[in-house]
Amino acid sequence: MNKADLVQAIADRTGGSKSEAQKHFDAFTEAIKDALKSGEDVQITGFGKFYVQERAAREGINPQNKQKINIPASKVPKFTAGNALKDAIKQ
Repeated sequence: MNKADLVQAIADRTGGSKSEAQKHFDAFTEAIKDALKSGEDVQITGFGKFYVQERAAREGINPQNKQKINIPASKVPKFTAGNALKDAIKQ
């Protein structure tokens, strides 16, 4: 399922228009992005938790020429599924 399919599914389930569903989906994703940028976790009970994890600087190897390179520290978004979501997938 891609973004367009998800927006269509939201529109179908809510009985609203596709443009309305797109607007709500965009607002949802922007709210999550803004919270993660500000350092907050986003926990949706029954669904999961979005959070930012920091990666330490490390040394890697360039696969093309086998030379060592320094990989800088970075922050990456992560998602952990909640128990209700895990249980729904199992059944």
